[in-house]
Amino acid sequence: MNNYLALLILIFQISFAQTAFEKGNQLYKSQNYQGAITNYESVLASGKQSVAIYFNLGNCYYKLHKVAPAIFNYEKALQLDPNDAQILTNLDFARKTTLDDLKIVPKVGFSKIIQNFTSLLHFDTWAWISVGFSFTVLLFFVGYYFSQTTVFKRVFFSFMFITLILLFISLASGFYEKNKVLNENGAILFAEKCAFKKEPKLSSKDLMLLHEGTKVYILESIAGWRKVQLTDETVGWIQENTFKELR
Repeated sequence: MNNYLALLILIFQISFAQTAFEKGNQLYKSQNYQGAITNYESVLASGKQSVAIYFNLGNCYYKLHKVAPAIFNYEKALQLDPNDAQILTNLDFARKTTLDDLKIVPKVGFSKIIQNFTSLLHFDTWAWISVGFSFTVLLFFVGYYFSQTTVFKRVFFSFMFITLILLFISLASGFYEKNKVLNENGAILFAEKCAFKKEPKLSSKDLMLLHEGTKVYILESIAGWRKVQLTDETVGWIQENTFKELR
């Protein structure tokens, strides 16, 4: 009985989410952006999320000139699909509307090569690829074990060895990408403006004034304050009620 009830609840949630999403799309097309936002966010509130929902929310907020939530939702969409060209383009347009002109320090050398490669796919996708390679290794091993001739044994062993290397690469890529996502604690400033302090106290010297839409990376927490790093690698402190985390 409980299983049937759980199934009915799941079906209702999926139906509700789909209906709200489609209604949101209709409202967006009719330029009722606030109405579309209400429907999209009701889908998120039900526990469902997708690239399309976050991307559409970003577009709605961008149309309403609300820079911080627009950037926040584009960033959330990008977490689910890191290489989507349309998301990257719209995010770049939204960033250009922010008041803070901060440079983004790119990674260079070998670390850049690794990051560019692992970010091609979400860590969940890397996991499924690893599962596929695992089954392939097993099949080649079976072929190697039951082969009756030296030639076939060599062929199966060679393919098994190559697939093992690919398996380790996919596993390492998945772990690297997941670790990057978990440790890269990004946040978007939602406060219209906030002081970027040298120390975690109001009397501390202001390093600069930050504005809504600016992306920061949270490094440390101390009683109402967060130590953050900007995209230009400047480090300072902001109050905890000025931003919204991307996790």
